[in-house]
Amino acid sequence: MKSKIHPKNYRKVIFEDASSGERFLIGSTIKTEEKAAWTDNKEYPMVKVEISSASHPFYTGKETVVDTAGRVEKFKRRAAAAKK
Repeated sequence: MKSKIHPKNYRKVIFEDASSGERFLIGSTIKTEEKAAWTDNKEYPMVKVEISSASHPFYTGKETVVDTAGRVEKFKRRAAAAKK
């Protein structure tokens, strides 16, 4: 492998799917303050994601409507404000 190609803050990070609860340990440079324990009893930085391969309809084969960010309500508020 080539040396000195990764950024300084490259490390293992836990990504937790908020809708399925599935967790993945992946190398990343994402910034996070939260930490959690992994199955090896070591503590790693953790990031919660809304959707991953564990919950995305393409990978699961299940059709679902996911609106955790409140996009519909946000659109309705903007539309109502535009009418005024």
